[in-house]
Amino acid sequence: MITKKISLLLILIFTTFASFSQEKFTLSGTIKDSKNNESLIGVNVYISALKIGTTTNEYGFYSLTVPSGEHEIEISYLGYQTIHKTIILDQNTKSNFSISESGQELQEVIIKDNKGRINIKSPEMSVNKLSISTIKKMPVVLGEVDVIKSILLLPGVTNAGEGASGFNVRGGGADQNLILLDEATIFNSSHVFGFFSVFNPDAIKDLKLYKGGIPARFGGRASSVLDIYQKDGSSKNFHMNGGIGLISSRLLLEGPIVKDKGSFLIGGRASYAHLFLKLSEENKDNSAYFYDLNAKFSYKLNDNNSLYLSGYFGRDVFSLNKNFTNTYGNSTLNLRWNHLYSNKLFSNLSLIYSDYYYGLDLDFVGFKWDSGIKNYNIKYDFKHYISDKFKLNYGLSGIYYDFNPGTIKPSNTTSGINPDQLDRKYAFEPSIYLDAESQLSKKITMAYGLRYSLFYRLGASTINYYDNNNPVLFNTDMQIYEKATPSSTKYFGSNKVIQDYNNLEPRFSVSYQLNDDQAIKASYNRMAQYLQLISNTSSPTPLDVWMPSDNYIKPQLADQVALGYFRNINNGVYSLEVETYYKKIKNRLDYIDGADLIANDAIEQVILNGQMRAYGVEIMLKKNEGKFNGWISYTLSKSEQQTPGRTPEETGINNGKWYSSAYDKTHNLAVTSAYNLNDKWSFGANFILQSGQPVTYPIGQYEYLGITVPSYGLRNKDRLPAYHHLDISATLTPRKNKDRNWKAEWVFSIYNLYNRQNAASINFRQNLDTGVNEAVRLSIFGMVPAVSYNFKF
Repeated sequence: MITKKISLLLILIFTTFASFSQEKFTLSGTIKDSKNNESLIGVNVYISALKIGTTTNEYGFYSLTVPSGEHEIEISYLGYQTIHKTIILDQNTKSNFSISESGQELQEVIIKDNKGRINIKSPEMSVNKLSISTIKKMPVVLGEVDVIKSILLLPGVTNAGEGASGFNVRGGGADQNLILLDEATIFNSSHVFGFFSVFNPDAIKDLKLYKGGIPARFGGRASSVLDIYQKDGSSKNFHMNGGIGLISSRLLLEGPIVKDKGSFLIGGRASYAHLFLKLSEENKDNSAYFYDLNAKFSYKLNDNNSLYLSGYFGRDVFSLNKNFTNTYGNSTLNLRWNHLYSNKLFSNLSLIYSDYYYGLDLDFVGFKWDSGIKNYNIKYDFKHYISDKFKLNYGLSGIYYDFNPGTIKPSNTTSGINPDQLDRKYAFEPSIYLDAESQLSKKITMAYGLRYSLFYRLGASTINYYDNNNPVLFNTDMQIYEKATPSSTKYFGSNKVIQDYNNLEPRFSVSYQLNDDQAIKASYNRMAQYLQLISNTSSPTPLDVWMPSDNYIKPQLADQVALGYFRNINNGVYSLEVETYYKKIKNRLDYIDGADLIANDAIEQVILNGQMRAYGVEIMLKKNEGKFNGWISYTLSKSEQQTPGRTPEETGINNGKWYSSAYDKTHNLAVTSAYNLNDKWSFGANFILQSGQPVTYPIGQYEYLGITVPSYGLRNKDRLPAYHHLDISATLTPRKNKDRNWKAEWVFSIYNLYNRQNAASINFRQNLDTGVNEAVRLSIFGMVPAVSYNFKF
């Protein structure tokens, strides 16, 4: 009898479990723009009755496993109309959606839907996303839309000032940012030595900046990841759009190769300000211009397979009297294959080539200089939507690097002089990762992962060895650093391992939902950076050289923790984000005084391994809806570096004390706003206020052989004056746009409205009349008005 009851109970449990299992089915598909079939990244797919949701991945794919039955699905995306659709799930179902923009004009749309609820639930933090439509409305110098300059309005992001290339995230160096364009690495993100970015805004689909809580699929840099994707191109109809500005113009063409299956996108941009130099007799032989080309081809083989081929090529040319010519730029190529193994398993295989080239032609001394870095990358990524409460991301990659520190050759190829090649360097960086996101309860969601990275410094190369393994000596009598002489050298043949490293990089983030509108989040990530930028300037320059980790240059290891409070206010009309962070980085390079970094084949003789730390508080208040929207961000932070002595007798840099890093900005306030007056006029404004950049001023002077020589104090103890400017813009969209295919707009802007003379640098020189050293302030921009004409067809 008892046996029979147990048997019946087991049958009942099994039947219940089986029926429960059968009650869940998977809804999957892609979400695209209804106008051009462009896949959309980060679209919210939400079932409010179950409080279950997900977002589309980088290729517009989503997968959601829910109980069987009738459900109302909400599809919402920033700048697009929210749609609701009732679906009956009685089997695994593939359902593709097309959504339409809220407005069809060029102007910024008014967002009316609450998009913040899933973000509150997600453990993702320290991440900022900007829409291209928002970026295009920001007033900028000379009216040139700039992706890099736009992220400077976000909390925790600064740069070295006007005309400076790169950007700094949470007190990190510009070289500590991983910049990706369609997954390909961009090593220099600026045109014209930092005045403009290399990204054509017309070709960009999505932009996301990770400042912390960085997913395990990313690696190789210590501070941040800027992940940018290009548009696919329209597979429905042919479109053309572009713009004409004061110093450059751009044109983008897109259309179907095979309607609804294949598409192309080709975009070009070029400056022409140098043509005006030809009008002046004294400048007719001078030139400064840039150009770039974006291209992408997409083809859907079938419902489960798609191919993408994308590329970028850009160059800057700067020439003086034809005696000095500087050419530099990036080029990338990426072939990707999307494959859907099932309605829960999505994969992407990528073959990527990236190249940064820097060249000098010094005709007046009769030689050319070429340098650069190339990498070849293969990566395979998987996204596994196991259930509505558990998701896995995993994959592997391998990157091969080819470093050319410099090739010096005669300008005249018939001179008979052989080229002089600095020691080329090679490296291989494989990695594997696993990321998981798990909803533990209705209030707690966690994301956790692990990345295992390896790095091999490879031959062919000649390596210097020193007594006591010490390439930098300290002279205790003079209290200065000196170069050591190699005690021996060793040649490593092709692909022979010179030095190897490996690191485990854990990642963790958690969200605790206080209610539907509030959450507390925390994160931790470790990042390993095996490439080092050899530069002693506060911002990257085209001449900077990348070097691999080796016997003397150790990989940078960054550990960052962050804690934040997030809140949607008034049903998402406003949102508030408050975060605090602490970051510590080992093996940050510093340079001995008087270090010569250019064409140095023994760079280990002038560098020291130090450490850095950064900590701060970030606040961002956004208004998301209505005719008037924008945000206010404020960051209070500190970024410091230390290079202590290696022995008790050695004082180290700055007497071994912590000192402000070159990118330390104590206060950083940014305000951006947009006002949509009507369907004809819209307005924008930005205001930035930052603490001055740390510098080292002289504290005295002395005479040597009749020359007055300044005497400098502790490193970065002083600061430049505070940096601030106000920019405004007005956009005119003719009402006749509505009834014709050719649509246009005029953008009028003023950069630095009140003509603030911000100091790019303050240098000291000897006054020839008085013999006293005096300060000389360099300012790049005053007030700059601009006008541009944008169109699309």
